[in-house]
Amino acid sequence: MSSGHPNCCPALRVVMMPRDTNPNGTIFGGVLLSYIDQAGAIEARKHAPRRVVTVAIDRVEFKQPVHVGDVLSFFTTLVKRGRTSLTVHVEVEAERFVPPRETVPVTTATLVFVSVDEEGRPLPVPP
Repeated sequence: MSSGHPNCCPALRVVMMPRDTNPNGTIFGGVLLSYIDQAGAIEARKHAPRRVVTVAIDRVEFKQPVHVGDVLSFFTTLVKRGRTSLTVHVEVEAERFVPPRETVPVTTATLVFVSVDEEGRPLPVPP
């Protein structure tokens, strides 16, 4: 649990594996984007009547590299509720287990989701 976040618990926690590395030996940015999308969707689904789909990912800034063995925590906050859309901010921290053991911020992103029915038509989000 991170004391710097308003949420008590992360939406998602994942350990980074060797299969996720790029030729530089760090984790691919696309792997992080996939988990960011999943964490944001978990938050959005708490507020939507049914399903949600990702319609936008705003600025993503990679602040620190992520290494094999790091445990990533994805903290989410609902920042805006539209008629059919939900905007979610995601902060990602890496818990490093090699000395010095530390937790570092690695990236942030803001995503927009739309609530949809089974046919993909937008649904109103409850107030």
